[in-house]
Amino acid sequence: MTAVPSLAATVNQRVADALSAALPEAGAADPLLRRSDRADFQANGLLALAKKLKGNPRELASQVVGQLAAGDVIKEIEVSGPGFLNITVSDEAIVRTLAARAADDRLGVPYAENPGTTVIDYAQPNVAKEMHVGHLRSAVIGAAMVEILEFTGEKVVRRHHIGDWGTQFGMLIQYLIEHPHELDHKSDDASAEDSGEEAMSNLNRLYKASRALFDSDEEFKERARRRVVDLQAGDEQTLALWQRFVDESKVYFYSVFNKLDMDIRDADVVGESGYNAMLEETCRLLEESGVAVRSDGALCVFFDDVKGPDGNPTPLIVKKSNGGYGYAATDLSAVRDRVQGLGASTLLYVVDARQSLHFKMVFETARRAGWLGEDVAAVQLAFGTVLGKDGKPFKTREGETVRLVDLLDEAVDRATAVVREKGENIGLTEQEITENGFQVGIGAVKYADLSTSASRDYKFDLDQMVSLNGDTSVYIQYAYARVRSIFRRAGDAAPKAHPELELAPAERALGLHLDQFGEVLAEAAAGYEPHKLAAYLYQLASLYTTFYDQCPVLKAEGGSEQVENRLFLCELTARTLHRGMALLGIRTPERL
Repeated sequence: MTAVPSLAATVNQRVADALSAALPEAGAADPLLRRSDRADFQANGLLALAKKLKGNPRELASQVVGQLAAGDVIKEIEVSGPGFLNITVSDEAIVRTLAARAADDRLGVPYAENPGTTVIDYAQPNVAKEMHVGHLRSAVIGAAMVEILEFTGEKVVRRHHIGDWGTQFGMLIQYLIEHPHELDHKSDDASAEDSGEEAMSNLNRLYKASRALFDSDEEFKERARRRVVDLQAGDEQTLALWQRFVDESKVYFYSVFNKLDMDIRDADVVGESGYNAMLEETCRLLEESGVAVRSDGALCVFFDDVKGPDGNPTPLIVKKSNGGYGYAATDLSAVRDRVQGLGASTLLYVVDARQSLHFKMVFETARRAGWLGEDVAAVQLAFGTVLGKDGKPFKTREGETVRLVDLLDEAVDRATAVVREKGENIGLTEQEITENGFQVGIGAVKYADLSTSASRDYKFDLDQMVSLNGDTSVYIQYAYARVRSIFRRAGDAAPKAHPELELAPAERALGLHLDQFGEVLAEAAAGYEPHKLAAYLYQLASLYTTFYDQCPVLKAEGGSEQVENRLFLCELTARTLHRGMALLGIRTPERL
C-alpha cells in the first residue's frame, strides 16, 4: 500500500513553506487552501495573517509568491483581490498524481494515523415484532459507517442491540406453554425470504393471539406476569421457550437484512438479554459511588440541565420502584462491557434523534461513574425520520406503519422495470435484468438515505429514487456501467498515463476531483458523515458525464497516446466509483 498525498496537500505544504520563508515571525501559519472556480486552488489565509501582523495583505501575498517556484507542481500563481492567492497546478502534476493512485490497490488512500477501536451499535430490530420503515436508517447508515471506518484502518466491532427482553415475553411464553404447537417452524428447505416470511407470520399470529388473551383474561394476565419473574430468574423451561422466540425472529431478521444486501453476523447480535447478568452490579456500583440516588423507591440519576415541563428535574431511572430495570440499566451495562471488555476507544450509536436526551444522560452517567474515561469518545449518530412524499411520517393508506419488506420489494420492482426498459437495447439476459434490478433497487433505497445528512428527515419517494436523472444511485451506477462499456469496445487499446499530454478542461476537472477521494473519505469517517462520500460520488459521476460528452475516448484526435490517457482516466474513475459505492453498501453492475 502506497499512500499518495493529494495535490491539495502538496500545494498547501508548499504555500505554508513559502509563508514561513517570507515571514519567519509568522510561525507555522495555515494557508487555508480550498478548491476554487477561478483557478484550481485559492489560499485565503494571508488576509488574517496580515491583519495579525498589521501588514498589507497584497504585499504579503507578493512576498509569498516570490518564495514559490513554479515548476513540476505549480504552473501559475497570481495575487487576487485583497490578497488571495489563485493557484493553478500543471497538467503533468495531475496525471502523475493520478498514476500514483492507480498503481495502489487502495487508490493511494492512507490509513488513519491513530486508528482505535470503534464499537458501533446499529440495526436494532425487536424480537417477535415486524421490521418497519423506522428500522431502515439505523441499518443503512450503520453498515456504511462500518465499511468507511474499516477502510480507514479502524478496528470496528459491530453490535446489534436487539430488543429481546422485557415484560411482553411473559405474555408470549405463557401463551406458548398453553398452546405448545403454535411456533412450529417447518420450512427448513425454503429460501431465506420464504422462510423469513413464514417465521414472521408465525410470530405475528402468536403475538396477536397472546395479546387478545392477555387483554381479556385476568387469570392469564396474572400467569403471564409470573412468567416474567421466571424469565428474569433464569428458569430453565422459560429460557428455552424464550430462546425459540429469539431464534424464530432471527430467521426473519436475517431474511430482511439479506434483502437489504447487508451482512449481519450472528456473533454480533448481542441484545438486551446479553447484559442481564450485569444489571444488578451496574445499579450497585452507581448507588455506592453516589452517582445514583433513591427517589420515591426508584434508583435515579439527576442532572442540573434536564427538567420536565413542570420545571422539576427529570431523572434517568436506572431501576424502577418495583425492582424492574429500565433501558438505562441495560445501556449503562453495555457501556461497561464495550469499554472494559471490548477495549473501545469510541462508542458509536446509530439511533433515532428522538432518543438523544436518553443517550446524553446515559453518557453523562457513565462519565460520572468512571466507565467512560477521557480517552473514550461516546457519540450518538442521531438520524431523522423517514417521511412520505407528502412530508408526513410514512404510513400506509390505512394509517399503518409501512412494512420494510414491502418497501424493499416495491423498490426492486420499480428498478427492474427501469433496467428492463434500458437493458433490452443492449441485450441483457433475463437473469441480468433480475440481478441488476435488485442491485439498482436496493442501491436506490440506500443512496436516498445516505445522500441526506443523517440528522435530517428525508422523503421516501421511489419515483425519484430510481430516476436516471438527478442525485440518485442509478445515475452513478449508469456512469460506472458506461465506463465498463467503453472497455468492452476498446479492442487492443489499454489505459496508460501520459503526463506529457495537455489536458482538456473536462479532463482537468475530472482529474482534480478523482484526487480528492482520500480527503473526502477521511472527512466522512471523522465526522460520521456518509452523505459527504455520497455527494462526492454523485459529483464524480457528473464530471465523468461531462468528460464523456466533450472528450472522445476511443476516437480521440491526439493519436494512441491520447486514447490511452483517456482510457486511464476512465479506468481510475470506474475504480473510484466502484470502491466508493461499495463503502456505502451499494453494488455497481457491469452492464446497465
